[in-house]
Amino acid sequence: MSSLVDIDSHVRDVLNIVNNKSATCSMSPSVAQSWTRCLVEFGLDPGRFVMPPVLTEHELTMAREAAGDLIACSKLEMTTLYQQLADPELAVILVDANGVIVHQVSSVPFGETVAADGLRAGAVWSEREAGTNGMGTCLTERECLAVYQHEHFYPRYTSLTCSAAPIFDERGSIVGVLDVTSRSKMLQQHSLVLVGMSRQMIENRLIDSRYRRANTVHFHSRPEFVGTLHAGKLAVDDEGVVLAANRSALFQLDLRSPDQLCGKRIEEAFSATLEDMIARSIRGSFHPITVYSAHANNRFFLIAQTPRDATTLAGANHATTSIARGPWSDVSINRSGRAKSARDARDVKPAAAGLDKLSHLEFGDPRMAAQSQLAARVIQRKIPIILRGQTGTGKEVFANALHSISPNSAGSFVAVNCASLPETLIESELFGYRAGAFTGAQREGRRGKIVQANNGTLFLDEIGDMPMALQARLLRVLEEHEVTPLGAETTIKVDFQLISASHRNLLDLVQRGLFREDLYYRLNGIEINLPPLCERADLLPLIHHLLESESDDPPELSAEARHVLLNYSWPGNIRQLRHVLQMAIALCDGPEIRCMHLPAEIVGEINGNNGNNAAHPRASAPALAGPARAPAPPFDDETDLSALNAIQIKERETVLAMLDEHRWNVSNVAKTLGISRNTLYRKMHRLHIRLSHDGSQAPTDVAPGA
Repeated sequence: MSSLVDIDSHVRDVLNIVNNKSATCSMSPSVAQSWTRCLVEFGLDPGRFVMPPVLTEHELTMAREAAGDLIACSKLEMTTLYQQLADPELAVILVDANGVIVHQVSSVPFGETVAADGLRAGAVWSEREAGTNGMGTCLTERECLAVYQHEHFYPRYTSLTCSAAPIFDERGSIVGVLDVTSRSKMLQQHSLVLVGMSRQMIENRLIDSRYRRANTVHFHSRPEFVGTLHAGKLAVDDEGVVLAANRSALFQLDLRSPDQLCGKRIEEAFSATLEDMIARSIRGSFHPITVYSAHANNRFFLIAQTPRDATTLAGANHATTSIARGPWSDVSINRSGRAKSARDARDVKPAAAGLDKLSHLEFGDPRMAAQSQLAARVIQRKIPIILRGQTGTGKEVFANALHSISPNSAGSFVAVNCASLPETLIESELFGYRAGAFTGAQREGRRGKIVQANNGTLFLDEIGDMPMALQARLLRVLEEHEVTPLGAETTIKVDFQLISASHRNLLDLVQRGLFREDLYYRLNGIEINLPPLCERADLLPLIHHLLESESDDPPELSAEARHVLLNYSWPGNIRQLRHVLQMAIALCDGPEIRCMHLPAEIVGEINGNNGNNAAHPRASAPALAGPARAPAPPFDDETDLSALNAIQIKERETVLAMLDEHRWNVSNVAKTLGISRNTLYRKMHRLHIRLSHDGSQAPTDVAPGA
């Protein structure tokens, strides 16, 4: 509680602000207007504190029943938000449209402390009852706001900081407020951003909950935002009539109210029918399809789906587990800050879990991302895979990563380079031999690579260089699942995942008679193409990743060195890049890699262009990204994010919002967060935030809070 001097000073400030006189502190217009309402309209006295009224048990039960779907759609988000903020001195609070606290998440000690000030379930925190505060003022202002300590109307609350966001239903009516109240002495902007993100999630859940039997349409002007909080969301009935829309949908369609869209046919918004949208989404495996607005001819990317199973995410909120209950909070979190949620406990699809293990292979390149997602799905069914890519593109690393997520991951990963072994040795290497099979053979014989790979993965690199005679023997092994070592009469049963690789076009070799057609189709369950380094859009974050893998304290890149690395053609691909960075780290005796630390031929190639950089894929953009930015790569949001837990999803949305705010200037965001740029790159990679080749994305066109 504030001292008497503080109380007197605060009361004078309230009166002076209301009467347009000078005060000891400045106030935002919204707070000044709230103080005026409290003093003039509600007749409150800042010098005479009145505890907020508390509903009876029966009244609180009735209020909770009336807000049942709001509470159900909010519980999981509130618990996740509490865990993400990781501060025992705060409470996450939900109030209904009347300002009644209907749900609260806090630690037990903090809940007990603030209960003495009236912050408890059933208390009414409207402006009329509690003066200026985050929840009540947000209900009145109908927008996200923060009320910092001295901005509260009553001096008793000047030790608290509130960050609040209004929750709207699909018709634009305010149904409640999500609030974070803490004793933090600093007004932390990220808390307000997180609250806003959670509010958007709750609003989307409300639509899911209220329109479970409706078709859903997610759209955005940028494909990578389809399926995220930034996406527009529509609920549409089977006749094509729009039933509900979130605020992002209205913003993107340049509409002011839901009434301009709800009740109308979807063809009035887009130049396509619902039936066509669903059919095209299915054909495209639910990757975003392209549509145009009905009138302005603006392009959107869209996914349309038929009604989900009754077990929706909104319904899953009922499964949120409360760790402890007490008279001061609806959900109390233990001191470790952990609370088990339905989303945390869900089963992760093997392919989705595998994407996380493949994530170190791509850092935002759309082709690599698509190939990783495809491979992660296919490997689960033990389908043979051919990896195709230039020498040095990391085919063996990719194959090893696939092995780690395959059903055979408990077995061995056995690699054979068919191009590096003499033809006379390939057969014995692959099939093995019995003791004394030939002159020079080991006395005890030898297991071949195929037997070593039993119950594991066999990786045949440069399979196109395998002699024709051995191709026939390999085909027999694949068909009969057994191998006969050289000189042996008995066969050995084998079962393995086969991954082949080649920098050559095997189908072309087949047509030229240099590779068996029957073996080609046995190997080619699916072909995964790895792009050369000069065509990858994620070169800069890849460089940072390699630097960090080579050094515990990697040096930074000077602007000139970065320009050279980004514009070189890299004929040796990733292998060459790694060697160049290893040498640069060894030669660099300071905090920065400069051109003098790079090979002369690389620097010379770039400097020799004399400003004509058209020959290089990246040279059209300067090293320091200017207004021209590469388009952000599309991705399958469901597959990409299902490997993240609830807290990571929230963290991802927060980082995206900050990147948006800073127009994807990674350096500025890192500085704002108080972390190094490399740390931010690692965080973005872990959260599946993808970059264009220059480390940036085009600025998003989603308005804050949309």
